[in-house]
Amino acid sequence: MLVPCPVQPTGSHEETVVMLGWTMGLEGWLWMGAWIFALAVLVWFLVREPHQRSGRDEALDTLRARFARGEMSSVEFEAARRLLES
Repeated sequence: MLVPCPVQPTGSHEETVVMLGWTMGLEGWLWMGAWIFALAVLVWFLVREPHQRSGRDEALDTLRARFARGEMSSVEFEAARRLLES
């Protein structure tokens, strides 16, 4: 809603209008959408799971741990490692 301004500007004979209410043009909606999208991407990067390791890497880590604890011999370890890496 446009209403005339009660104070007349000096040096101008044009009527000054003041906008009342909450209005936003297309550019405002686009900028707000861009900021919401940027915020959503930032939140996604902060809460996403780290890169998942493959099952083969986990199996090799388990194999190395068992060898380090002395649960298997070096021959068994090498045979199992070659099997996993193939």
